Amino acid sequence: MPRVKRGTIHVKHREAVLRRAKGFRWGRKNVWKRAKIAVTRAGMFAYEGRKNKKREFRRLWNVRVGAAARANGLSYSALIDKLHRAKVGLNRKVLSELAAKEPAILTKIIEQIT
Repeated sequence: MPRVKRGTIHVKHREAVLRRAKGFRWGRKNVWKRAKIAVTRAGMFAYEGRKNKKREFRRLWNVRVGAAARANGLSYSALIDKLHRAKVGLNRKVLSELAAKEPAILTKIIEQIT
């Protein structure tokens, strides 16, 4: 049976990792051992960050909607409850955009449901 060295695969893998480590500081950009660890950790943090981004934005939307509700004499939970009961199909993201950019429209919506 012929001998298989797999040198090309190894080189390809190493090049891919070093390409992802481009821009890292000090030895982590070009020393294979350090780059491998740095890229793995960066991937972990990126994965976590994608999850945290969703949480953070939902919190921001809730704060914006809550502030708009307070400005119109309601609490956040009362506003959300009234929206659900009135079957208004606006989610928190859209409500927060309205609160930030078009407060007059949001005020009209709140007047309609109360």
